[in-house]
Amino acid sequence: MTDRPEALTLESLLRSATDLLRAADVDSPRADAETLAAHVLGASRGQVAAWAVAGRRIDPVQSVDLRRLAISRSTRTPLQYLTGTTTFRTVDLAVGHGVFLPRPETELVAGAAIEAARAVARRAGGPAGRPLVVDLCTGSGAIAAAVAREVPGATVHAVEADPEAAWWAAANLDPLGVALHVGDAAAALPELDGSADVVVSNPPYVPDGRIPAQAEARRDPELALYGGGADGMRVPTAVAAAAARLLRAGGTFVMEHDETQEQLVAGLLRDGAAAAGLAAGLFAGIETRTDLTGRPRYTVAVRTDGRMAR
Repeated sequence: MTDRPEALTLESLLRSATDLLRAADVDSPRADAETLAAHVLGASRGQVAAWAVAGRRIDPVQSVDLRRLAISRSTRTPLQYLTGTTTFRTVDLAVGHGVFLPRPETELVAGAAIEAARAVARRAGGPAGRPLVVDLCTGSGAIAAAVAREVPGATVHAVEADPEAAWWAAANLDPLGVALHVGDAAAALPELDGSADVVVSNPPYVPDGRIPAQAEARRDPELALYGGGADGMRVPTAVAAAAARLLRAGGTFVMEHDETQEQLVAGLLRDGAAAAGLAAGLFAGIETRTDLTGRPRYTVAVRTDGRMAR
């Protein structure tokens, strides 16, 4: 009978995983190694760090699991795909292959939508207390989930065209009471035309032919990345037209975009796009806002009482 292999110390396993990830140019090798260990051990990163200092030994099966995950991470598989979860503002999301991973800059986009919805909830009369929010191109459901969690009483609808991404969105949104609709954002929810208080979107907007600089971003589904055309504006244009259709006068539109699209988005909202049925003058108060690094990454505008193009 073969003796059971000797357990290894957690610290030695973390050092080995960190070295592997550093050699693969992973940005935060030690932090990622600790996160993977926390996932394997069913603990927090803080507990893992404390256990490592204390010299805790790890079961051989768990050590194999950690090594396997570290090897996968060294191929630049996103950390969130390996742990199956990610945190976005106030919510924990289930994520995996086939769904776009929400980025930190999108938390600012969600924050703008949340503040607009809260402003509606504070107003007396009309829809006060129950703002109607629509998240177009919801992906994992990150923005819709954050709105539902942070604006109690809001009625939230989310739209996603990709059935695989919608599977993940359903897992994240069903427990929060968000209505998920699988279909094209451009034609979604005609029954809500002219009634939404807030429309928010992080649509595909990467220009065709541009390869994401970060290796992990290349694992995102192309359907969630590329906006169509050399400028990437085909999908954002359709989303803006849908927002104009869905919003009531005075409603707020929030859309994320590429840093190169600041003027394109502002011009679109100001001047319209006849091919998309988006008339000029449907939006006012157009304001481009920056992410935490100072790059122009999303635009906020207010729906006027102008009529849609026929």
